[in-house]
Amino acid sequence: MKNVISAVCIHCGHEIEAAPSITTCPKCGGILDIKYDYKWISAHVTREDMANRADRTMWRFREFLPVEGTARRPRLRVGGSPLYDCQNLADRLGIRKLYVKDDGINPTASLKDRASAMAVVKAEEAGADTIACSSTGNAASSLAGNAAAAGFRTYIFVPSRAPKGKVSQLMIFGANVISVKGSYEDTFRLSAEAIDRWGWYNRNAAINPYLMEGKKTVALEIAEQLNWKMTDYVAISVGDGCTISGVWKGFTDLYAAGFIDKLPRLISVQAEGCCPLNRAIQTNTAWEPMEENTIADSIAVGVPRNPDKALNAIRESNGVCVNVSDEEILAAMRLLGRTCGVFGEPAGVTGTAGVKKAIELGLIPSDATVTSVVTGNGLKDTANAIAAAGEPIAIAPDMELLLDAFRKTGGPQ
Repeated sequence: MKNVISAVCIHCGHEIEAAPSITTCPKCGGILDIKYDYKWISAHVTREDMANRADRTMWRFREFLPVEGTARRPRLRVGGSPLYDCQNLADRLGIRKLYVKDDGINPTASLKDRASAMAVVKAEEAGADTIACSSTGNAASSLAGNAAAAGFRTYIFVPSRAPKGKVSQLMIFGANVISVKGSYEDTFRLSAEAIDRWGWYNRNAAINPYLMEGKKTVALEIAEQLNWKMTDYVAISVGDGCTISGVWKGFTDLYAAGFIDKLPRLISVQAEGCCPLNRAIQTNTAWEPMEENTIADSIAVGVPRNPDKALNAIRESNGVCVNVSDEEILAAMRLLGRTCGVFGEPAGVTGTAGVKKAIELGLIPSDATVTSVVTGNGLKDTANAIAAAGEPIAIAPDMELLLDAFRKTGGPQ
């Protein structure tokens, strides 16, 4: 890979070859980061080259990705999700401009497809035939779908509280699913032991540095869709810290290669019932485990697996931390649906809930421009969608009953 220099430990600085099967630092066990040759990148691709490419998937940014030139691309179309200019919602919230990036339109309906598509490519490069991970739901379904399309076997560990919609995806895609009666921490620990025992390719994003490289493509797309003129803020829902780390890596890669001249401030949004990373920033203390007490299952991670990269990203961007209640998350589901036509799951809309709250708290000025990433589709969790939106009017086929229902609900008279 001519565009990649090495893999660097973010703790001890030890550098190793960026081989396909690397996980953590062999010297200290720390998390690795992929180091690029930005001079090579800027000499081999321009913004105009990007604009002229017919490929609208995440692989259009191949010079910024750690893949061999001969690597076979996954069969599913990942990336190229829309960025909506939601001026009516911006006006309602009281800011100058709001863009909404709807990543719920990916093949398995979440941003996690970006990481899983990268996992499939790197697993093929490593000569593996089985990929495994632990997940609260979305990473699991994305791995199952992308791996099935590429002919890999999968073993996926999920906590027993994972929504049935996500578990059903796993089963349809033919994954070997292990539902663990415990927390996400319990689930992760068991998956790690199994991966070590059977030598499966590791898709866990906080262990495998390549997964973050897939996630960062959402940031590359946002920059290109904004014509390389960055908004002041980018809001992300945060669980184990891998997504916000990946988003920041994408922006800093573009900045280092000269593709953008401004870095946005990150808005890190967590659920009040599970916010160990934000709490660490807000109290200026080391992060501590928390209970996983929120309806937003995809970010219900009491023991985050990528805390250091996430905390670094928030601090380096001079970021804003906001915690939102489950009620505020449900309200954001309604708000996005009714003003933008975007249907997000609870964790998917948490970023937007945080934007609204940050404005109310005076953390974002009224002349700010903001991009909010919706990380998962609402069909992933229909039970909470109904809780947010309410039940339909249910009556017998009788006009008098309909008129009576309308009188009670304020409908047409």
